[in-house]
Amino acid sequence: MGHWLQRNIIEPGKLPLLLALTAFVLTFLITRVITRLIRAGKGPFGNVKAGGLHIHHVVPGVILTVVGGFGAVASGRHGFGAAVCAVIFGVGAGLVLDEFALILHLDDVYWTEEGRKSVEVVVLTAALVGLMLAGFSPFGVNDMSAEELQDRGSVISTVAINFLFSLVVLSKGKARMAIFSVIVPLVGLIGMVRLARPASPWARRFYGRRPRARAKSILRAYHHDRRWAGPRRRIQDLIGGKPDPDPVLERR
Repeated sequence: MGHWLQRNIIEPGKLPLLLALTAFVLTFLITRVITRLIRAGKGPFGNVKAGGLHIHHVVPGVILTVVGGFGAVASGRHGFGAAVCAVIFGVGAGLVLDEFALILHLDDVYWTEEGRKSVEVVVLTAALVGLMLAGFSPFGVNDMSAEELQDRGSVISTVAINFLFSLVVLSKGKARMAIFSVIVPLVGLIGMVRLARPASPWARRFYGRRPRARAKSILRAYHHDRRWAGPRRRIQDLIGGKPDPDPVLERR
């Protein structure tokens, strides 16, 4: 284990990335545990207030992210300072993205259906950083040889083609696949050959005069959502806590 860590993490200068990812995940999990205890009225924890104003943890998260980010830029990838800044940045990012939905909606939607977006973004971020830590680089440039890397034309064309893959997948209404295709181009190829989501720009543009393709797209999207919506919600509830019931639906 020590030899693997030295060869694959420390020597390539990925230790700050590993520390940041670890701090990010732990901060998110600890924060969720504390907020769930506060919600249940258990333990010694409580909301932080100043003069009657509820201070959301996104506020210290932004401060820590700024401090850690600028510190990491100034300290480089090696040394004790880089490690400390990586941990600070990871903690800050965990606090910020835990309230991503609040920033997106500009409203306290932490325990609502909209608040699930925070959990989804955190999981997505952790997965992408994990792929980068495992050796994947954006647009697959890491797969090029030393000679190809010296050829700027090859690098530019590779990035441009993979970026085009990501845009096509995004236009098909598959945002998650588009994001992952930036790191793993094969995901982009798979997304390109599959049918678009029925409400996507691609479907509106190319399926308008193809009723069979449009019907097949609607049917596939229905089966996909029916198959995965339940498990995805259960995982989100397990990680982030179950949202409060919608009062409008309860009245019905």
